Amino acid sequence: MLVDPLKATLFEVLLNRRSRRVGLGMSIPAGPFQYTSPHEPVPLTEDEEAALAFAACGVTGYALADLSYGPNEGGSMLVGRLGRTVASPDAVNAVAVLVTNDRGTWLLKRPQDFAAPEFLELVRLARNGALTDLYKRGRVQLSDSRTAPPVDPGHNFSINRWSLYSPGTTYFLPIIETTALTINALLELFGEDMGVFLRDERAWFGPAGVGRFARSKGGHLHDEPHDLRTATIQIMETALLESMATEHGMVLQNLALMTEALGLGGFPNFARHEYSWFKAAGFRMHSMPASRYAGAPRVLSALARGFGRDPLLAYPIGLEKDNQVLLKPFCPPYYTSMEDAVRAFVQTKFGADGTYRGGAQESAWLDAASCTAKIPAPSAAALQATIQYCDYVFRRYGRFPAYTAPFRTIIGFQVCRVDVGFYLRFYDPDTLPDKVRVCTERALRKP
Repeated sequence: MLVDPLKATLFEVLLNRRSRRVGLGMSIPAGPFQYTSPHEPVPLTEDEEAALAFAACGVTGYALADLSYGPNEGGSMLVGRLGRTVASPDAVNAVAVLVTNDRGTWLLKRPQDFAAPEFLELVRLARNGALTDLYKRGRVQLSDSRTAPPVDPGHNFSINRWSLYSPGTTYFLPIIETTALTINALLELFGEDMGVFLRDERAWFGPAGVGRFARSKGGHLHDEPHDLRTATIQIMETALLESMATEHGMVLQNLALMTEALGLGGFPNFARHEYSWFKAAGFRMHSMPASRYAGAPRVLSALARGFGRDPLLAYPIGLEKDNQVLLKPFCPPYYTSMEDAVRAFVQTKFGADGTYRGGAQESAWLDAASCTAKIPAPSAAALQATIQYCDYVFRRYGRFPAYTAPFRTIIGFQVCRVDVGFYLRFYDPDTLPDKVRVCTERALRKP
């Protein structure tokens, strides 16, 4: 590692954090900043990438889970027990990170992708600053070449085309898995304490599979709008996606701060596309007619097909490599039904080795056994309402969740070694920190 990020102060990196897009070997083809770098690209070292990977999503220790677990207090919404450098709604760790450069493409494991016996070693490596060892242990290689979707306007904005995926750069792509947090939230929403009633705005605001649980029918869900405990599928899913996006945003901010600490350049860029990144990365793909996504009646769907106005929509369903499932959502085809998926998710928390049962032995709690004995699993009513809702969504809209795929991308982050000459030509010298200059100069001197 050319520059030691451990010597950077938080104030320093916050003060100097900037997007610096022009790297060694790049060129700006036209405009007032037209420029061609006189240097060959110089890729990041493995140590530098390891520091960036740790900042993005590195495991740091056990989640404290310091919540109230009393009746109707909601403490058991927390899902995971390993913490990492970014916070996560309900400790679901919904974000995985893809790393790609000229040498290959890797997936960085999430906390839930490690076996419990590995936890202590991961934490030890992190605390000792053994970031490269942690990086090697926590990644799975997907290919031996760079992964990238097209850069034409159908897949990205033109503002990024001149520099995206340039030789010598390393690209970090956070990928959000949407099903786990959705099911986890539903179990809480449908509990007797909250009793939220969900309606389907694409079916004349009828019950979203939970009609028999309505209070008007003797159930526990508040279906009277004046109770302010009713919502729609779209409102609920949008709120959860916004929550997951905060985790995604923290990954990007950490990447930006570590980039600054290392004396490198980098910038976040638009990576929102339904399928292009996933196809490039080798995800398992499914497709569905647009009419199915819209929940259109059969007659309208038939008319749309007849007039050739019912295109297929591609979307990712999972990631597999060498017969190993690397990223699996809680929905078919990885489960036979949504009921099986919901029950499997509940097992991750309340099964024999779940977070709040035997798995609690791997935690920060001093007396885990005593604590877990007092933490109840979701009620039968909450579980059944969740199953019915999820089954309704999957049957009506052909996937789960309804409005988004099980995986999505929003923004990625590209890192490069800065071409100092460009900035000295077009900018005030004070805009380029000494650390950036030193990093580039040392890299160019290195044989």
